[in-house]
Amino acid sequence: MSYRRSVALAALPVLAALTLTACGSERAGDGPAAAASPTRSYPPPPRCAQAAETPAPASSSPAPRATGRRDAGPGDQPPNYADNHAYRMQASLSAEGRASGLASAGLIRKELQKVRDEGGAGQYGVFADERVEAALRRLGCGPEHGVFVGNGFYAVYTGIACVSGLVTEGELTTEVHGVYAEPQPGAGPCVENRGGH
Repeated sequence: MSYRRSVALAALPVLAALTLTACGSERAGDGPAAAASPTRSYPPPPRCAQAAETPAPASSSPAPRATGRRDAGPGDQPPNYADNHAYRMQASLSAEGRASGLASAGLIRKELQKVRDEGGAGQYGVFADERVEAALRRLGCGPEHGVFVGNGFYAVYTGIACVSGLVTEGELTTEVHGVYAEPQPGAGPCVENRGGH
């Protein structure tokens, strides 16, 4: 037997062991049951602005997107319009996720109304970002929740759904939606990407 061939044969068990341990979710000794229920390799997202009691979803069927946005029909769009704008897509929410998001939106709206009631809006009726951030922190929402505040706009990921909207002297809005496929870089998962990819 040649030297090269003996080295190659000796390396086979090592390569096989590396291949088996590098892929998949089964460990040595785990059976098919372990493969049927894979474990997460990342921690669940932190939660904030959670209501003590979440109302039951309206129906057991999956809810349509909770954004209230109308999807544009084919109309006069270019043939690759949907592909070119896929980065702006939002994850859909289950009925339970929507109900939880709406409960969180109620809590957030209540805190932001306090900011408005205190007054002191600046130029163009916009409150200082620090005041809006402080209101969100009172609900346990911080940087780890993708909080973004700027020029009257706010967005936060509650760990289940996104809640975003406007808080100005003239209006207070809330919108519940899923995270964006490719959010605005550096702005958290709930801010629509204004550029492209």
